[in-house]
Amino acid sequence: MLKKITRTIIGVGLLLAGNSGLVCAAGEDIQKEVESLKGALPKFAIPMREVGDRFQDMYFAAEGGNWGLTAYMSKYMNSSMNPAKVTKPKEYADWESFYKVDFAKVNKAIADQDLKAFKKEYKAIIATCNNCHAGMGYGFIKVVKQKAPADTGIEYKLSSKATDLPK
Repeated sequence: MLKKITRTIIGVGLLLAGNSGLVCAAGEDIQKEVESLKGALPKFAIPMREVGDRFQDMYFAAEGGNWGLTAYMSKYMNSSMNPAKVTKPKEYADWESFYKVDFAKVNKAIADQDLKAFKKEYKAIIATCNNCHAGMGYGFIKVVKQKAPADTGIEYKLSSKATDLPK
């Protein structure tokens, strides 16, 4: 059995070596396609816009006792940044650290369904966001807590638990 596997591997290797010109050309085409797809993905600003909307909405959900929606907004606020893993890996690393470290206190308040702690940490994280924006040269982007949610088509005053969020 081992001899058969070894012969198969050697045969495939010889086949690839004999067709290396075709493999190289195909590799270049694939690389062009990858770059084209990468170019079509949103960079950082577009996902950050979704982050901002979800961040605003989570406040109104928490205030309305809709902790399931609050947890949902946090989870999908974070995952909305996934395209930046490919398009802006350095900035994504900064985002990932921010969400795991700085935003952890907000997420703990959500998990604990502690409105007082949530409001305190929410306010603190706004200052962190603004400091980060300034540090990255985007000081003209200043986050403020809106007077109304970004998405007015959601019922924010629906009683739910943070644990109601499906995994």
